[in-house]
Amino acid sequence: MNPRSTIVLATRNAKKVPEMQAILAEAGLDAEVIGLDAYPDAPDVPETEPTFAGNALLKARAIAEHTGLPAVADDSGLRVDELNGMPGVLSARWSGRFGQQAGDKDLANLELVLDQLADTPPERRGAEFVAAAAIVLPSGTEDVVEGVMRGHLIDKSRGENGFGYDPIFVPDGETRTTAEMSAAEKNAISHRGIAFRRLAERLRSLL
Repeated sequence: MNPRSTIVLATRNAKKVPEMQAILAEAGLDAEVIGLDAYPDAPDVPETEPTFAGNALLKARAIAEHTGLPAVADDSGLRVDELNGMPGVLSARWSGRFGQQAGDKDLANLELVLDQLADTPPERRGAEFVAAAAIVLPSGTEDVVEGVMRGHLIDKSRGENGFGYDPIFVPDGETRTTAEMSAAEKNAISHRGIAFRRLAERLRSLL
């Protein structure tokens, strides 16, 4: 790998850039990670694929083509056993137009899942967070990996950290929700952390 290679992370969420930078550093890779704030004209890529991996690859391909640089993208969500794996790729928009009208889409999504599980006993509340992370090079070379965090859902929100479904998700081996953990504690076991650490290992041979 050449010194200070540049990787574009396909996100406008500034908090994700230092997270990726830290993961690459832990893997011993000397690369600069930049977000889409550096490319205000970069396209917004609709997540139209039926899988997390497909959506991650869609975004990474578009950004690699737009920037001419290696691009990394991810897609993630919640799969609930009792809901046959849903919300899945629809996690961020599970409540549809009702969530948009409510003004707090994350809260509307969470409350809908709780309503759908209202009569479900604790032993059938298994769930998992899943993340897919993709790397696409301008040459067309590409790879995608996944990370999974298993756990279960509780019936009331707890915790102020995190976002999305974090306040109702308790990872296996824990008594706290991911919203009750610090960012460092969550990243150490999270689906996104696992996926990006796996991707960092792949980058060693790809770049």
